[in-house]
Amino acid sequence: MSSRIIIAVSVVVLAILGGIFWFMRPAPPPKPAPNPPVNISDGDLPDVCRKMTFEDVDSIVCEIDLRSHRIDLVRTGKDGEPYGSLKTFMESRLLDIRPILAMNAGMYEKDLSPVGLYVEDGKETSELQTDDGEGNFYMKPNGVFFIGKDGSAGILETAAFDAAKPDVRIATQSGPMLVINGQVHPRFEPNGTSRLIRNAVGVRDAHTVVLAISIEPVSLGSFARLFRDGLNCANALFLDGTISALANNRKTLIGGVDPVGPILAVFAKK
Repeated sequence: MSSRIIIAVSVVVLAILGGIFWFMRPAPPPKPAPNPPVNISDGDLPDVCRKMTFEDVDSIVCEIDLRSHRIDLVRTGKDGEPYGSLKTFMESRLLDIRPILAMNAGMYEKDLSPVGLYVEDGKETSELQTDDGEGNFYMKPNGVFFIGKDGSAGILETAAFDAAKPDVRIATQSGPMLVINGQVHPRFEPNGTSRLIRNAVGVRDAHTVVLAISIEPVSLGSFARLFRDGLNCANALFLDGTISALANNRKTLIGGVDPVGPILAVFAKK
């Protein structure tokens, strides 16, 4: 048999084998389902909240005046166990004074304990974290949102908070900072490809706390500009993405079933 015939037969055999392997290959994993659209009526929003479109992304923005409202951080129920989800927390308040809104308030470990500093009603249960690591929390500068015992709100970069050591009633550490003294976080791309439902907190002045949660996926860069340019916050702190959730005093509006650690709850003062 000539070499040309051998080569031709080999090509045919390889083609047949290739076709067999192609048809026998495992099916590709299914693509994840897209985020379902969030439909929220204006009647669902607490009085302090509104819808806002910024850079073609819709968000819910809540502006809290601390002279007429109180912000608390909560994490565990009366049994000492973590609530675990915003939905569970809201259901636990059926017989108590209900917050006008609630939102996840920071990142957490596998056991739902806080990552970094956590102060609830003046009691510190988790220390300030200054180490380096992987993930959004460690994208430095990260920072701390707090309300002092004097009633004033603030957000400080972690090292600045550590140096100032303010006397706080509540505090939650998270990361990265979105806006630091009027500047967008230096590591953010202007409009990166990572797009998630995200939530964050900003401080406009000592008496005004601004909460925002995107209704649709948004980049960190755009979300930071929302706080700086759209909401006039010189400092803002990222709280989380994907698991971000928001509830009014009756039901969850966004998310609410994914695990959460710290929870931020807003109450109207009597």
